Amino acid sequence: MRRPWAMPLVPLYGAGLALRGLSWSTGLAPVRKLAWPVVSVGNLSAGGTGKTPFTVALVRLLQERGIAVDVLSRGYGRKGDVTERVPRHGSAEQFGDEPLLIARTTEAPVYVGASRWQAGRLAEREAKGKTGVHLLDDGFQHRGLARQVDIVLVNLEDLRDFLLPAGNLREPFSALARAHVLAVPAQDDEAVQLLESRGFGTARGQKIWRFRREMVLPPMPESLVALPWVAFCGIGRPEQFFAGLMAAGLKLAETRVFADHHPYTFGDIESLRRRAGTTGAGALITTAKDLYRMGDLSLGSEEAVPILAADLKIVIEDQSAAMSWLLSELGHQST
Repeated sequence: MRRPWAMPLVPLYGAGLALRGLSWSTGLAPVRKLAWPVVSVGNLSAGGTGKTPFTVALVRLLQERGIAVDVLSRGYGRKGDVTERVPRHGSAEQFGDEPLLIARTTEAPVYVGASRWQAGRLAEREAKGKTGVHLLDDGFQHRGLARQVDIVLVNLEDLRDFLLPAGNLREPFSALARAHVLAVPAQDDEAVQLLESRGFGTARGQKIWRFRREMVLPPMPESLVALPWVAFCGIGRPEQFFAGLMAAGLKLAETRVFADHHPYTFGDIESLRRRAGTTGAGALITTAKDLYRMGDLSLGSEEAVPILAADLKIVIEDQSAAMSWLLSELGHQST
């Protein structure tokens, strides 16, 4: 979402970024290292590019190759400030919705902490002598932790956006020079062309990975599929979620957008269920992250309109070549 009225503030934000960057490049701000190699997954914009499902995809690809992997996250929006491991039965309120999603959908240990270095140290201690790889979720701007590989998700919308507060970019395009891999949606040929025209990609020795988004619907009876749905979410780019649902074959009677990482209340859920009744919808559907943030509020009575969650799956194209390169960079043998 662009905010033209905020354009005069962009130079101030940019100056702050420049000073912060200078502190890293001159060594004034310390960069700490972990014993295990670190792979960061991040982006330029403030949410909505699929960093978490991309991280989940990488976790599974590494696990398939017999490599121990954990995930380090800040745990955005959580109330706790302790550096700790995320239990599968934990709550989004305590650990954050994204770390909880990763913990529940993979077998990888997930650690949260304001300092990802401290989270990584805890992970290495609990590994008790084993070695593996740390994945840093949403880590491109977290430059206080050294990493071997920086993977940055980029799309056409980012390349046409502005810096905060007028746009959604947390850093200018020049920051892409720090990336080792630029991950671009498979259908986004124009984004690749723009990156190459600005001197990024192959000209700079950066890898370009293409990936696909696949919407995975929850199991449901055919009778429910045929009915209209009310879809809602509180994520960075909700229009992508709604478009994915329709592409998967759902008919949407209505959509509702909440703020990113919205903390749901009983009133929110009751309002959504009333809208479902008004529109004749058979069910409500949202993202897994949103469902985790609702906790027990999503349950309701047997007569209540059900709330289901769809899952976003990321598939990296040419996985064999991508993983062979990544493992080589990390000092692992490709299998």
